[in-house]
Amino acid sequence: MALNSRLEVLKKEDFARVHEASLKILRETGARFLCDEALEVFKKHGARVVGKTVFFTEKMIEQALATAPKTFRMRARNEDNSITVGEGFLIQPNVGPVYIQNLDQGRRKATLADYANIQKLCQASDVVHLVGTIPVDPSDVPRGDKYLTMMYETLKYTDKPVIGFTTNAKQAREQLDMVELSMGQSEFLRDNHCVAVLVNSLSPLGYAPETLETMIEYAKRNQVILLAPCIMAGVSGPVTPLGTAVLQNAEILAGLVLMQMVNPGTPVVYATASTSAYMKTASYAAGAPEAMLINTANLQMGLDFYHLPTRTMTGITHSKVVDAQAGYETMQSLLLGMLSGAHMAVQCLGVLDAIMTTSYEKFIIDEELIRRVLRIQQGIDTSDEALAVDVIQEVGHDGSYLMHMSTFEQFRTIWTPTISDWESFDDWKEAGAEDVVSKANRRYKKILQEASDSLLDPATDQELQAYIEKAKS
Repeated sequence: MALNSRLEVLKKEDFARVHEASLKILRETGARFLCDEALEVFKKHGARVVGKTVFFTEKMIEQALATAPKTFRMRARNEDNSITVGEGFLIQPNVGPVYIQNLDQGRRKATLADYANIQKLCQASDVVHLVGTIPVDPSDVPRGDKYLTMMYETLKYTDKPVIGFTTNAKQAREQLDMVELSMGQSEFLRDNHCVAVLVNSLSPLGYAPETLETMIEYAKRNQVILLAPCIMAGVSGPVTPLGTAVLQNAEILAGLVLMQMVNPGTPVVYATASTSAYMKTASYAAGAPEAMLINTANLQMGLDFYHLPTRTMTGITHSKVVDAQAGYETMQSLLLGMLSGAHMAVQCLGVLDAIMTTSYEKFIIDEELIRRVLRIQQGIDTSDEALAVDVIQEVGHDGSYLMHMSTFEQFRTIWTPTISDWESFDDWKEAGAEDVVSKANRRYKKILQEASDSLLDPATDQELQAYIEKAKS
């Protein structure tokens, strides 16, 4: 039986206050959209536009909420890996790290080989549901070709639902074309949601040109938009957690309206990625407790007031190495993200150093943390049989439950670790006294060694490579 309660920081009466505050901001201050096509869409639908600032009415927001789907299916090339967004707790790769790190070489700039390796680890993982995006930024690929190259590597080594990249309009179309080619059917994207894209607003109260171009192209093709403001309370948002939650809500609603104007029914995920600032340096604070307090308020709005699929940032840490700080800061936001009811989670697969670095070893360790959180989410069986009264009476005062038939029948349901060591000290020492990071190092290398050379059939692979060459020229 799943947990029957969620972490909440807002009372139900606060929902209307946050909503009304957001409406007031969007009605009176508006939001800036730095893209002519976006402004034309708003004008066409009767919005008041002054320069590049759009002013929103309550009716516009109500209409957008009415057409945005509450749940939706994301199709994978392997149908067994298709997912329903708006249910469960789905895990996606990290977004944004520049560096890669492991025990053997330390911290260094990531390469395309590292990018491919992370995709292979995601494909092999039983807790990772989506692939693609930018878990590391390959430094050895020309900037103008990265989106083509990374999408090819994703399609080559995975067959799960894909997350693309924020680019300009032409490059967004080419990403979508590549996913459609991999699905093997013309116009497949028109009727199926196969690829998502994460977009961040330009806080406060704005959207940047390439972000808007990407959003519009994805919406035209009926694909998924993950709207995720990344606000720092005290720097790009109000210093109060509630104030930043209001700003985050307003920015998401503004983007939601545009997407539904471009194509009513476009799947939009109400995503949260804000935190407080580290005020000593006015920089990003990855390990702050306030991060999930801000985002939990927004998750409540997305889940309970707007009834939209939700996503949040979890697993973040400011630690530079895989140490105790990395463990407790990661588990803090990962557990709170699950308890807050988010449908999707990001930044929980090896993140270090405030999302600047992805660690191979921490990827493996974080998989276990996710498994722990998923077990907690399941709660406990509360059936009459689970009360075990008959078992307790059969065992009585002097018996043992170890040899009881109920234990034999159910012992495999008890959670056990995949990388942590639970053996006795003597057994651990005799086995080599290996710490968890060393074990994770061996584990990720074994997974990569066993990974498939390609999951594309030769004809599709050839077609994709031809498309890439044409796009480059």
